[in-house]
Amino acid sequence: MTRWLVKISLFLNYFVFAILLNSVGTVILQVQNTYGVTESSAALLEAFKDLPIAITSFLVASFIVRIGYRRAMLFALGFITVVALAMPQLPTFWMAKAMFAATGVGFALVKVSVFATLGLVTSSRQEHVSLMNFLESFFMVGVLSGYFIFSSFVSDSDPSSFAWLNVYYVLAAMSTAAFLLLYVAKIDESRAHINEPESLAAEFTGMLRLCIRPLVLVFIVSAFLYVLIEQSIMSWLPTFNSRILNLAPTLSIQMASILAASTALGRLSAGILLRNYDWMRVLVTGLVAAAVLVLLALPLAGSSGGANVTTWAAAPLAAFVFPLIGFLIAPVYPAINSVILSALPMHQHGAMAGLIVVFSALGGTSGSMITGTLFEHFGGRTAFYFSLLPIALIIVALVFFKRLSDEHLARERQA
Repeated sequence: MTRWLVKISLFLNYFVFAILLNSVGTVILQVQNTYGVTESSAALLEAFKDLPIAITSFLVASFIVRIGYRRAMLFALGFITVVALAMPQLPTFWMAKAMFAATGVGFALVKVSVFATLGLVTSSRQEHVSLMNFLESFFMVGVLSGYFIFSSFVSDSDPSSFAWLNVYYVLAAMSTAAFLLLYVAKIDESRAHINEPESLAAEFTGMLRLCIRPLVLVFIVSAFLYVLIEQSIMSWLPTFNSRILNLAPTLSIQMASILAASTALGRLSAGILLRNYDWMRVLVTGLVAAAVLVLLALPLAGSSGGANVTTWAAAPLAAFVFPLIGFLIAPVYPAINSVILSALPMHQHGAMAGLIVVFSALGGTSGSMITGTLFEHFGGRTAFYFSLLPIALIIVALVFFKRLSDEHLARERQA
């Protein structure tokens, strides 16, 4: 029962931060409507979110085992509750930046802790990769829910209204509930302390030493490219729906949920497929299909008319088809995360989780900033065609990652 309570708590923590973290696409649209900022200025919100994730993870991950995974998550949930309550009281663009900075710090603590805790509540590699996929799919359920929660506070008749900020009272209540559940859950972290270095300097050096291992280095490239693809699309899809497909603000946000839903479904399906099929075959097949989808779906965006669309039934075909890319690329991230974590001893999971979060954050910032700049100067379709380049690069990176992971597993079996 205790292990199940811990798992439920991890899922709820992830759910809350999924809504907050991936509201950046919605908020990018709303700050343009409410505060009148440009696309490139709005894109800075991604940096305010992702850079604190990277910095916090880099500074904390190497010794988070000393802090305690549960204690770190409790701090993150309490901190984000306070900031969320302040958001409606200070309706300014700089407060939106501060909100995402706080979200970044909190998410870094939660993600590193959650990833490291997975090894403590699973007993095999197969169970680990399965739970990782289900956890990441539940994260996307949070993203999906967030679109509808936020859209219920957005006004189509008055897009510049500040009423959408009241959503943060709801989010503060949710994070408080997550805090209370985690507070009563008990996590046995004793196994994480086995063979840990004696000093903080040794722990930090150990994390940096991980980066130069060929298997970890190729993984970092793969994770960076994946998040660059995912976040560039996810952060700018509401704006694409509004500016290119002429959807009303509320509908633009709601229809972006198709991406989250397809991603969640893709990860749930992967949780089943990866039990029976080689992960490399599943991932490369999905990525090639994703590239084909981009080439087929984006030309449809040019066929939408000039009228403002307010209903799902009247939305152009591109609004339904392009977000299905989430289903095809969804298995990549949890699969490669599980492969790299399963290849390392338990006491290094915290440090490796930190590196995952750091380079994922850098990939997310890079993708959103590049897409925002392309969107402003060349248009939304050109910005989304850019995804073809990292898709091609990640396939190449995965070939090397598979080869190195197989070699590592063979050496481990011989030892």
